[in-house]
Amino acid sequence: MTFPDGADFASIGITLKLATVSTLLLLVIALPLAWWLARTRARWKVFVEAVVALPLILPPTVLGFYLLIALGTNGPLARLTGHSLAFSFTGLVFGSIIYSLPFVVQPLRDAFIAVGDEVMDAAATLGASPMDRFMTIAVPLARPGFLTAAVLGFAHTIGEFGVALMIGGSIPGQTRVVSIAIYEQVEAGRYGGAHVLAGGLIAFSFVVLVAVYTLNRNASAVRIG
Repeated sequence: MTFPDGADFASIGITLKLATVSTLLLLVIALPLAWWLARTRARWKVFVEAVVALPLILPPTVLGFYLLIALGTNGPLARLTGHSLAFSFTGLVFGSIIYSLPFVVQPLRDAFIAVGDEVMDAAATLGASPMDRFMTIAVPLARPGFLTAAVLGFAHTIGEFGVALMIGGSIPGQTRVVSIAIYEQVEAGRYGGAHVLAGGLIAFSFVVLVAVYTLNRNASAVRIG
C-alpha cells in the first residue's frame, strides 16, 4: 500500500495557499458587486447576475479552456504584457477567483438584501452618508453573510479540479494542488495515497458544511430574536 510522498503533501500547502489568497481577493472583489446587486433596480442587473453565476453550471473544463486561451502565450493578456499566466500560481489564483466568484457573491448579496431598506432609510434621514450607512449598518448586520461567503469560497477553491488542471497543469511545488494529486495517485494505481488525500478532503468538506449550516442557523435565530 503506497502512501502520499513529499510532493503530495507539498500539494496540500499549495492548495491552502491558493485558497487563502483567492478567498481574500474574492471578498474584496465580491463586496462592492454584491452590494450593487442587492441595492440596484437596473434592468440589466439580471445579465450581471447571470454572468456571475455562470461557473455554477459551466463544466469546469469549459471555463478552464477559455481561461487558458485568455491567459496563454497567444492570449490577449500575453500580447499586452508579454507574459503568460498559464501554468503559474498567479494564473491559478485568477482562475480560482472566476470559478468561485458566485459562491462568495451570492451569500453576500443575500445578506445585504436581508438588511432591508427600512434601517438604511432611517439612517439616511438622520444624516448618515451612503458610506457611513454601508460601513456602520450594512456591513455589521451582514456579518454572517461574510463568514458564509469566506467559508464557501475557501472550500470551493480547495476542491477545484477541472479549472486547476486546465490553467495550472501539474507542476510540483507550483501548481499541483490536492485534487490533481489525487487524480495522479489513482491514475498510477496508488490507491493508498489517494485514500489518504481524498479522505482528508471528505473530512474537510464535512466540517465546512457543518460550519456553514451552524452560521446560517445562528444568524436566523438572531434575526427572529
